Amino acid sequence: MSAGIPGRPSPAAARAVVAVIGIVFLIPLVAMLEFTLRNTAGGHDLSHWAALFDPDKARGYRVLAQGVQNSLLLAVISLGIVLVLFFPTIVLVHLRFPRLQRALDLLTVLPIAVPAIVLVVGFAPIYRVIGQTFGSGVWTLALAYGVLVLPFAYRAIAADLTGMDARVRAEAARSLGAGWVTVLVRVIAPGVRRGLLAASLVTIAIVLGEFTVSSLLNRVTLQTALLQISKSDPFVAVAVSLISLVAAFVLLLLVSATGGPPRRRSPGGAAEVRVAPPTTPRAAAPAPSQKEPGRGR
Repeated sequence: MSAGIPGRPSPAAARAVVAVIGIVFLIPLVAMLEFTLRNTAGGHDLSHWAALFDPDKARGYRVLAQGVQNSLLLAVISLGIVLVLFFPTIVLVHLRFPRLQRALDLLTVLPIAVPAIVLVVGFAPIYRVIGQTFGSGVWTLALAYGVLVLPFAYRAIAADLTGMDARVRAEAARSLGAGWVTVLVRVIAPGVRRGLLAASLVTIAIVLGEFTVSSLLNRVTLQTALLQISKSDPFVAVAVSLISLVAAFVLLLLVSATGGPPRRRSPGGAAEVRVAPPTTPRAAAPAPSQKEPGRGR
């Protein structure tokens, strides 16, 4: 029986903690599922779930379908902002302008410190100009969502950048003739894959669950549509909320499964570690004998 590692809980304690967290997480989901299965006449059935796919009720759920489409569109645009704009900017500051990193840290905390209602007050005049210039389509809401997801995406990416020693890798790639785009895509991005996946998951979760900004800016999204549907059919609203929560949980599991580096396992189940065989120092070859000058045979 091998001794435990100091400071690390035993396998039994780790499983107990995971089990407790899983139960706490599943209790509200099970309660939501039980609520959607209730029949107004008594008992439980799948009538409320079947109503989601009933063509006769599609007109009443039109606002819900529009909200889902708008939220998915906003999630894609916000994800593009994170990967195309935020990620290169964070890498550029980390590699070329390290003195600005402290200022960037403080700047990215502001969306968390400032309440959402205050952010909307600041967004209102900006969106007035955007509406006059580009129109008031729902896609413009992605600009506000980009500000909301910035603190979480920055922390996820910056932590991986610090851990992988990005400066050394970038300098090595540049010394071999790689351009900055190649360094960003083929050197830095694989090293921060876990951070990018986490930032993507947080972005999608925030966009699908945001209500205050979209409601005050009069945009139809998933959460505003659920509020309207809940006034007439609360069962369907809870069912759609349950689907979105389960989808976010599945994405979290995918990030946890694919984000880490691959590990090879031995047949016994423990991680396989290869140790190089010790090298035996060679005996020094005897120096060739030389006759001293001045001596005979």
